[in-house]
Parts: sequence; structure tokens; C-alpha cells
Amino acid sequence: MKVKIHSEGNNILIILLLMLTVINALAWLFIRPEAIPVIFSSLSLILYLLVLNFFRSPRRTFTGNRERVVVSSVDGRVVALERTYEPEVLKREVIQLSVFMTILNVHANWFPVDGTVELVRHHQGRFYSAYLPKSSIENERSTIVIRTADGRRILVRQIAGAIARRIVTYAEPGEEANIEDHLGFIKFGSRVDIFLPLDTEINVKIGDKTIGGITEVARLAPIKS
Repeated sequence: MKVKIHSEGNNILIILLLMLTVINALAWLFIRPEAIPVIFSSLSLILYLLVLNFFRSPRRTFTGNRERVVVSSVDGRVVALERTYEPEVLKREVIQLSVFMTILNVHANWFPVDGTVELVRHHQGRFYSAYLPKSSIENERSTIVIRTADGRRILVRQIAGAIARRIVTYAEPGEEANIEDHLGFIKFGSRVDIFLPLDTEINVKIGDKTIGGITEVARLAPIKS
């Protein structure tokens, strides 16, 4: 697995480094006793490493059976797994599988299935905590619909949260979706929902940790002939 820094973090990391450099330089020049600048520098280093960790952008290779597989779109923990009605796009009963990311998780988002991007739509909304169920339909969000090779429509929803107010979506209608590729990025803690057909075999449960692009969270049922 190769890891690099995501391009979404370049400006933030540069600005943060400059700010921390100035603050610590002033602290070392004008603040005494020396224990205080030492504390400043230690806290600054920890903060910078946390932000650097947040903007990791690993390239991952799925080595399992790709036939009808559904992988987690993000690193995080499963917080919702239920039958629900999706009213905005699919307009039918589905299984909703939601994974919540903390600020410590990688925030790159992967395609959950192979196929073709059919629809990309951004929705304005509120900024409730992404952990709450109502955030799926009331928060600012981006909706991506992927049509698999056998014709099924899988909906993925990037959801902004109380802190995460910056959703970036790379997926575009007509392009190929590959579970090893990024569909987008969400800055500073949020969640991603996947809406699946009712006959899908689910392989995770509430509380399970997932790895984006790697963890097999479900497998679509074979198409009946």
C-alpha cells in the first residue's frame, strides 16, 4: 500500500507550517522561562502531525474476489445498517450502510463498486453532527449513483458534518468507477452512506471498523435469470 499526502491538504499544510513557525519563533525569542517555548513547540509538532496524518492519501489494491463485491468507501466505523426508503434518487426501499469517520481517519473516499458513474448531484443543507441519522437527508451532501455491469444502481452519499464543511467530489457522469480509485474527499470528520438493494448480503455489523477500498462490507446478490 502506497501512501502520499492528498492534494486537498497541500495549502492547509503549508499555511499551518508557516503559522506554527512564526508562533514558535516568537515564543523562543520573547517568552521565558524556556519551558514555555518547549511546550509550545511540542504541542505544535503534535498538531502538525495530526493534520498531516489526516491528509494521508493511500493507494490501495483490493485482492479479493471482485465479482459483485461492495467495499467500504472510507476508513471508519459502521454506525448505521438498516432498511430504509431513499427518497431523493432511487425512490425505493434499500439497505443503508453508513460509516462514520473521525478526525484521525484517512478522509479519502473510494468507489464502493465497479461500474459506470451515472449521476453526480450536490445538495445544499445543514451541518448537523454526521453521526446523527437525519444528517443523511438534511446535511450538505453529494450524491453519486454508480451503475454496475449487470445494471444495478448503487448510491453513495458523502455527508458534511458539524466540523466537516468541505466535500470534494471527483466522480463525473460517464466515467468508469473502480473500487481502487478515489471518488472524492471530505475534510475534517464526517460520514459516507451506501444504499444497496434489499437482497444484498451484508458482511459487517454496527460498530465494525472498515478500511476504504479494502473491507468487503457486502456482496450483491446474483441476478436471477
